[in-house]
Amino acid sequence: MSETRPSFQKIYLRLARELARRSTCKRLQVGTVITSTDFRKVLAVGYNGNATGLPNTCDRDEPGNCGCLHSEENAVINCDSPRAMEKLVFVTHLPCVGCAKRLINLGGVRRIYYGEDYRVRDSIALLRSVGIEVEQLSPDE
Repeated sequence: MSETRPSFQKIYLRLARELARRSTCKRLQVGTVITSTDFRKVLAVGYNGNATGLPNTCDRDEPGNCGCLHSEENAVINCDSPRAMEKLVFVTHLPCVGCAKRLINLGGVRRIYYGEDYRVRDSIALLRSVGIEVEQLSPDE
């Protein structure tokens, strides 16, 4: 069998893409996976959508203000690992500035891998300013 073994980065970005399929946002489906730096543990997952118990739809149609919680937000809420534990984050799309700040405050994030660009790229400089590496993975990853 000559099939190439997929990297953990590819696997976790694929998982983020699968999670994004659960999103109920009308405009953009986003998924997030937070792992340990040795790739052995999934610490949290998230996808964008309305809050638990509310209708599974956007509150508004305005881009950037649809009312959905972002996938990174939900993953941070779901992550109960200590701040000191080093983490990797895999997101289908580059995080917005607000989610970049949430990931900074989560603590221990060493690198963020993302698949697609977001319409605003200001989060890259912000994340790098606090020592978090940011890397876009090619579409086939």
